[in-house]
Amino acid sequence: MHIRTACSSMDTVDAAVADIVKQMDLFEAEMVLFFASTKYVPDSVSKKMQDAFPMAQVFGCSTAGEIASGAMLNDSIVAMAWDGQAMKDAKIEVVGNLRDENSVRAAFSSFESYFKVSMAEMDPGEYVGIILVDGLSGVEEGLMETIGDLTNVTFIGGSAGDDLKFAATHLYAHGKSHSGSAVLALLKPGIGFTFIKTQSFRDLGKNLEVTKADEEKREVLEFNNMPAAAAYAELLGVPPEEAPKHFMHNPIGLVIDDEPYVRSPQQISGEAMRFYCGVKEGMELSILESTDIIGDTREALEQAREELGSISGIVNFNCILRTLELKQKNLAGEYGKLFAPYQTVGFSTYGEQYIGHINQTATMLVFG
Repeated sequence: MHIRTACSSMDTVDAAVADIVKQMDLFEAEMVLFFASTKYVPDSVSKKMQDAFPMAQVFGCSTAGEIASGAMLNDSIVAMAWDGQAMKDAKIEVVGNLRDENSVRAAFSSFESYFKVSMAEMDPGEYVGIILVDGLSGVEEGLMETIGDLTNVTFIGGSAGDDLKFAATHLYAHGKSHSGSAVLALLKPGIGFTFIKTQSFRDLGKNLEVTKADEEKREVLEFNNMPAAAAYAELLGVPPEEAPKHFMHNPIGLVIDDEPYVRSPQQISGEAMRFYCGVKEGMELSILESTDIIGDTREALEQAREELGSISGIVNFNCILRTLELKQKNLAGEYGKLFAPYQTVGFSTYGEQYIGHINQTATMLVFG
């Protein structure tokens, strides 16, 4: 086995990291990716995880819930390790100034120097990127746009969470903790890989045009020339104060060729609606309705297994709103069990990255 996973819900950082090391049991890790609840002190968890795997490149982020093989968790640390056969090489960079595209260019220059090939010419079948971003930064769209302009290598990942406190999220790399930043990891796996993007919605045909927005804040002030919260509530047939109860089941989507690109509401602020994803004035959006997350995920996993022949590892970036919906419907256990046959780690995100910044999806990096 060239990929191994571990998880621990021990109370202290020292105990949890020791538990993970014990489960890895002499595994010679080339790279370790971990996701940790904010119950563990950020600087401490990053340092202890790096110290535990001194010969490996170690990175990760804070979460709004964790995913392990067969289970959805809270208040835990989950980790995946690759040996030298599964991961030929990897380079990890921290992007400090997320609003300056030169920060991304500097990270990419470092990748080019290390791998001795330009990012523009890199083979997307040979290299893959993982991106973890501060989930409260609000800059994911611009960041993914810059990456897409510079390379054909796919970067997939998630926006870090903080257990729904919305106070501060944390990125971990090289034994340190960072906020207001992103971690970019460029990987050269020794095994095949593919991607899953799955979401479960249908278009209700109820349209909302963004007639006034504060795009910088991802805030819609008016839909259809009405206060945003009132317009959304009216189309659902509920009072505005009850609208937040419908965010999970009835997000809003940009529908292109019958495929919804979800814009998930985060909260109502006065009469405005704040979103996890960018919204622009003039956008024509539709109210969506959630469908069968379990069935859609099962089907996506089967397709990935057919494509690769077999699956040796899955990294799952699953939207926090999907997680909350699964819990509300008492399906979290069933969702976790879908991953029981596979070495899996993941976390509940504040947004997902895959060719762009999206919401209410699960984006997964799957290894053959």
